[in-house]
Amino acid sequence: MTEEETARIMTLLQAEYPGSFSRLDDRQMALKLELWIREFERDEYNLVYAAVRLLMKENREFAPNIGQIRDKMDLLLAPDELDETQAWALVAKACTNGLYGAQKEFDKLPPDVQRVVGSPEQLKAWAGMDAETVQSVVASNFRRSYRVRKARERELAMIPADVREMIQGAANSLRLIGDAS
Repeated sequence: MTEEETARIMTLLQAEYPGSFSRLDDRQMALKLELWIREFERDEYNLVYAAVRLLMKENREFAPNIGQIRDKMDLLLAPDELDETQAWALVAKACTNGLYGAQKEFDKLPPDVQRVVGSPEQLKAWAGMDAETVQSVVASNFRRSYRVRKARERELAMIPADVREMIQGAANSLRLIGDAS
């Protein structure tokens, strides 16, 4: 999003939520605009605008913050994301053919489900277990792991791109130091 587009959204929010901006002086407003420009510089205007418009329909009292807008953007980008129960249903179905077709069944799973399952060998191991254990213990563990992984992915997606790059740079520097010793 350009600076002009960000300013347009901020103006829209000021018009809709005058109370949320009434206590900000010019300096504070300029800082807020600068923060928003940096936060949304890599995002498409139409996506941010759509998220803001949806939030405006949901909340008529307070202007949305960056985190709320990011959450709504994520929802707009992945409206059909599987929940833990739907993901487990796919795994349970894959287990029915997992003894002899583990690789084929694993390949059919969505990438996020594959990451939680781990490997075709794990799918084969579950297929060879007692069905009651799979549907209780394994299912419970899978659902919890899937839920935790999705929450972590959402948290990581919330990290601004410039901060993510800074963290990656620091991690690369630490790796270089470790390799040198």
